[in-house]
Amino acid sequence: MDKIYIFDTTLRDGEQSPGASMSVEQKIEVAKILARSGVDIIEAGFPISSPKQFEGVNRIAEKVRGPVIAGLARALEKDILSCFEAIKPAKNRRIHTFIATSDIHMTHKLKKSKDEVLKLAVDAVALAKSLVPDVEFSAEDATRSDWGFLKEIYTAVIEAGATTINVPDTVGYTTPGEFRELICFLKENVKNIDAAIISVHCHNDLGLATANTLEAFRAGARQAEVAINGLGERAGNASYEEVVMSLSTRKDNYKFETNIKSEYIYQLSKTLINFTGIHVQPNKAIVGENAFAHEAGIHQDGMIKHHTTYEIMRPESIGRQRSTLVLGRHSGKHGLAARLKDLGYTLEKKDFDKIYERFLEVADKKREVFDEDLYALVEEELSILPEIFSLEYFSVVTGNNVIPTATVKLKKNGEYFEEAATGDGPVDAVYKAIERITNTPTKLINYSINAVTHGKNAMGGVTISVSRDDKIYRGYSVATDVIEASAHALLNAINKILYNQEK
Repeated sequence: MDKIYIFDTTLRDGEQSPGASMSVEQKIEVAKILARSGVDIIEAGFPISSPKQFEGVNRIAEKVRGPVIAGLARALEKDILSCFEAIKPAKNRRIHTFIATSDIHMTHKLKKSKDEVLKLAVDAVALAKSLVPDVEFSAEDATRSDWGFLKEIYTAVIEAGATTINVPDTVGYTTPGEFRELICFLKENVKNIDAAIISVHCHNDLGLATANTLEAFRAGARQAEVAINGLGERAGNASYEEVVMSLSTRKDNYKFETNIKSEYIYQLSKTLINFTGIHVQPNKAIVGENAFAHEAGIHQDGMIKHHTTYEIMRPESIGRQRSTLVLGRHSGKHGLAARLKDLGYTLEKKDFDKIYERFLEVADKKREVFDEDLYALVEEELSILPEIFSLEYFSVVTGNNVIPTATVKLKKNGEYFEEAATGDGPVDAVYKAIERITNTPTKLINYSINAVTHGKNAMGGVTISVSRDDKIYRGYSVATDVIEASAHALLNAINKILYNQEK
């Protein structure tokens, strides 16, 4: 199998993404994880651009061993000399120099002719080659450049000593078929192309960066320039994790190998998020929070039977602990039963059916049901003695200039009973109405409410203690509406009182 070299540009192009700048120590930490993960080349920064950039590249060159440490330099003498000084401490070092080659860039940005650009490129590569044996040359905006000029400039820089030629899709303009044709053209027409490795650097402006990169491999490219989480200018770069896991998962299709230890991928992603504060969307391929999450009942049932039904990768392969069966309104009984079993509950069918009904009620009110919700539901349902009164309906009118008033309807043995009451607050009004219907006045000794889950639609757990005939009774309930939870908690306690009286 042919080897694909992974060139990580997170610390250079990735850090150019707005808001993504990192401290020198943070960059060193990312570089160390990249080295452990088996990355071949780390582009540590753009030394000439600022003293901090120079320091970052220089410190990484000192501290990180294993990968080639590269620095970026324009096709200018001062850039190349600065880059060399920055990467000098590295055991394996590379100068990566570039100049724009498209008519758009040469006319409007560089204001130079093709001959001038060609001379600058050759001179830059020759200077870099006199300093280090490993030199990479990039023709910026290659995919919008004249192919004849690309042939000419790549031939010249390889002759001048470039060991890697990079074909950047700088503005994310190309498409997979077109990009493959370009790489094939260069392979066939640059006479000394075999003296260099062909690299590709794809941006994601049309969402095609990973696809373009993979298609370039088919045409003969053997180095991918990528960034963790797809970070980078504008819409970002080809994603490190997407390229690596595509090659790993579809070896039957691509037949390439890399040195990457993929189990570091999730750590790299999370580290970068923590350092930059730039999160990935939940449905981001490979590293998004939903990448290994399943909510639909049919999917959960399939996953319980065998993970390959709905997963083409294992979460452990990228360093995640496990797949997640997300419990929500689309989940079925199989998913809930499996999660309850994971939490340590082995339930009789009748108990499970009760919890499942309550689960559906909660899931209709929340987007996701968490483990804490399940603990609360099980505690609530399995602690209830034979239900004498059940809550059918309640309505509360309250406000800062309104006397709190509650209307409550309860059910007992198929009959319905309704009462209204006022109170010092909405919960007090509900409690008074319930006590009238049940004819069971109590003394509230303790009332506490806690959020048992997180988020703005968190469930509230209400615990109360009431006294009746010199005995203390505890009630508990949980719901997204704290008044509803309070009502259920009192009924929980009153049903215990009535049950004891009947006994």
